[in-house]
Amino acid sequence: MTTSPHTYADKAAEAAVRATPEPLVRRVRALSDKAIAWLFIAPTIALLLAINIFPLFWAIYLSFTNYRANRPNAEVKNVGLGNYSRVLNDPDIWASMQTTAHFVFWTILLQTVIGFALAYLIDRKFRGHAFWTTLILIPMMLSPAVVGNFWRFLYEPQIGLFAYAVSFLTGIPTSEIQMLGSVNLAPWAIIIVDTWMWTPYVMLICLAGLRSIPDYIYEAAEVDRASNWRQFWSITVPMALPFIMLAVLFRGIENFKMFDMVNLLTGGGPGSTTEVASITLKRDAFEAWATGRSSAFAIVLFVAVFGLANIYVKALNRVKQR
Repeated sequence: MTTSPHTYADKAAEAAVRATPEPLVRRVRALSDKAIAWLFIAPTIALLLAINIFPLFWAIYLSFTNYRANRPNAEVKNVGLGNYSRVLNDPDIWASMQTTAHFVFWTILLQTVIGFALAYLIDRKFRGHAFWTTLILIPMMLSPAVVGNFWRFLYEPQIGLFAYAVSFLTGIPTSEIQMLGSVNLAPWAIIIVDTWMWTPYVMLICLAGLRSIPDYIYEAAEVDRASNWRQFWSITVPMALPFIMLAVLFRGIENFKMFDMVNLLTGGGPGSTTEVASITLKRDAFEAWATGRSSAFAIVLFVAVFGLANIYVKALNRVKQR
C-alpha cells in the first residue's frame, strides 16, 4: 500500500501546527493574506533600505557639513550651502562634466548605431546566426577589470596588437601610436573600449524590439509594393524606436557614472584629458579627503542624472503611445 505525497505534506503541516504555541497559531490565523505577504517581504525591504536609502540620506547630511573621513573625531560643523556653492563654481568640476558629456555622447552614438545594425543583421536569421550572436555577446560577459587590463595591453605602443594593426594599415611607426599617452587619442581609446564592451547589450535590446514586430505588417507592406528601404524607415525604425530609446537610457545612465574603465586605462590622464566626473569625485573623496564637498558633488550628479532621466522617460512614453 502506497502513501501519496499529499498525505506526507498534510502530516508534516499538522505536526508543525501542534509544535507551534497556541497563542502564536491564533495570531497567524488572524492575519490577512496581505499582512502575511508584508511579513515575508519586510526583511528584504529592510535590507534594501539599509543598503540603498540610508547611504543616500547620509550623503545628503554630509553634504551640508565640513566632515572629513580622515578626521572622524574632529568637530563636525554645518556649512549650509557652502559645499554646493563651491562645487557649482569650481571650473575643474565643470571641465570634468564636459569630459563626461563627451564620453556619453560618443559612446551612446556608436553603440546605438552599431548595436542596431548588428541586431538588424542577426534578425535576418541567416545560417549560423545563433553562433554569431553568442560570439558577439562575449565582451559583455567579461569583467570590466579584465577588459581594462586586456585593452591596456593591446594599446601598448611597442608590443600591443592595436599599434601593430594601425601601423600595418597606415605605415605610421608603432612608437608614435600612443593611444593612452596622447592628449588627442586617449579619450577615443576609452570610447573604443566601452563601445566594444557594451555594444552587444544595445544589440540585445534592439533585437528584442525587432523580434516584437509582427510579420503581417511586413506582408501588408509587400502587398502594397513597398520597397525594402521604405519598409525599413516606415515600419522597422518606428516600431523599434521605443527599444532603441530604452537602450540609450540604460547606457546613458551607466556611462554618466563611468569610472572603472577610465581608472584602469588612463586614471584620468594624460593630465586631466580623460578626467570624468566620477574620477574627480574619487579624488575629492579619497585623495583630498573633502568628504563634505564630495558628498555635495555626488548629490549634484544624482540630481542631474535623475532629472535628465525623468525628462527622457516622459519622451519615451510619448513615443510608446503613438
